[in-house]
Amino acid sequence: MMKKRYLVEHMYTADPAVHVFNGKLFIYPSHDVESGIPENDLGDHFDMRDYHVFSMEDIEGEVTDHGVALDVKDIPWAGRQLWDSDCACKNGKYYLYFPLKDKTDIFRIGVAVSDKPEGLFVPQDAPMKGSYSIDPCVFEDEDGAFYMYFGGLWGGQLQRYRNNKAIECGHEPKDYEPALPSRVVKLNDNMLEFGEEPKEVVILDENGDVLKASDHDRRFFEASWMHKYQGKYYFSYSTGNTHRLCYAVGDNPYGPFTYRGVILTPVVGWTTHHSIVEFKGKWYLFHHDSVPSGGKTWLRSMKVVEMKYDESGNIITIDGSDE
Repeated sequence: MMKKRYLVEHMYTADPAVHVFNGKLFIYPSHDVESGIPENDLGDHFDMRDYHVFSMEDIEGEVTDHGVALDVKDIPWAGRQLWDSDCACKNGKYYLYFPLKDKTDIFRIGVAVSDKPEGLFVPQDAPMKGSYSIDPCVFEDEDGAFYMYFGGLWGGQLQRYRNNKAIECGHEPKDYEPALPSRVVKLNDNMLEFGEEPKEVVILDENGDVLKASDHDRRFFEASWMHKYQGKYYFSYSTGNTHRLCYAVGDNPYGPFTYRGVILTPVVGWTTHHSIVEFKGKWYLFHHDSVPSGGKTWLRSMKVVEMKYDESGNIITIDGSDE
């Protein structure tokens, strides 16, 4: 298996969302900067202000920086913090989905449009109606339908919502209650709106029971990703404060999904965030750690490593400490 490879050295990048467009790998990461804000559990020190897009023609080849694709200054409804984004292509148009706090410091999800995968991206005048929280991941199914998965706890504000409505006092469930799940929503044909009410992404244990809030080793925290392998839907995510990338498998984009295992054990840094993509007949895990910055959790560097399955379709766990 290939060893880890850091992809960008001239700036700090994290949360890589990766897709194959026009025969190339295009990478949509967040851009870490030294903000001078003290570290806290709400992530205020992650003060990202723009997005760069990168591309690769080969997994071992040169990484091209296409420059700034979207800047917070150009988004009409912007407050602060451009966190993890994702991109989708439909009918020759490219749609960049991004979380951003509005002027009231509430995370919404916005969308910007370009004729090219590298941008520039032109943002819409307002966030997507009904959107909230962070970490949008957009998955195109084989029938051409697009689904967005989103949500993140703590600084991602998911605990402030129930049934897609804000609650007065945001809180996590009790330990014995079901864990707060990610959300999934089918996108409208225009790719700019939700086509329905978001639904909960339910994760079950091996006995068919919903994972509990106390199960920090397996429950969802943030960083939704969806890919398909041998007809099955693989929903992967970060467990946050236990620093794992895990996955669960289902029979359709909505789930439910049954927990299957760990993709990546903890890396250097508070958490990790990833994407999974097939390219030229092999599967790759893109993620990040904080090794190049000396362990600073808010200054991360993205990297790639090959990912493999066993004969039963289980993802073979990658050791984050020594890939």
